[in-house]
Amino acid sequence: MTDTLALDKNAQDLLFRSARTANSFTDEPVTDEQLRAIYDLVKFGPTAMNNQPLRVTVVRSPEARERLVRHMQGNNAPKTSTAPLALVLSADSDFHEHFPKTFPVAPDARDNFAGMPVEARESMALQNALLQVAYLIVGVRAAGLAAGPMTGFDAEGLRKELFGEDSKQRPLVVMNIGKPGPDAWFDRLPRLDYDEVVTEI
Repeated sequence: MTDTLALDKNAQDLLFRSARTANSFTDEPVTDEQLRAIYDLVKFGPTAMNNQPLRVTVVRSPEARERLVRHMQGNNAPKTSTAPLALVLSADSDFHEHFPKTFPVAPDARDNFAGMPVEARESMALQNALLQVAYLIVGVRAAGLAAGPMTGFDAEGLRKELFGEDSKQRPLVVMNIGKPGPDAWFDRLPRLDYDEVVTEI
């Protein structure tokens, strides 16, 4: 089956079959160069109208890490406090402000979206930022690192903590990244088979 895919089997394994959500990490740092290379790869993933609403907050300093960890729930707090790098991945509902650069084929797009109810922009930002989060997970794996994405946190509290009361950024996922540490993996859980997911009409 794998020879029907253009991607080499080792790359398939690296990105999907062997890759897992990491729950512990070594203390080997994640460099700015690695992070930039990951972003420069995954930025090409498609979004609606090329709106690119994902915003990435890199949490490096001990003070910033402490501010983040206080909003993490349960076991996510110690995992986040010890990971070499944590990212806060947010959806920006002011994505339309970048349309002159990102969607120049429609010169009136920014003004049209500025006149929309903010709820409509928030919905579009949420859907497309989550797509970009998925691309980012694959990009982290492509760099030979492990990703530990989490949604167990106080999103509203974190938004106010990091961005302020009036911010249009909405935290969606906190992602720890680095080299996997001891006992990093839980047992692989079953996946649905093709015939359980795919229907033809």
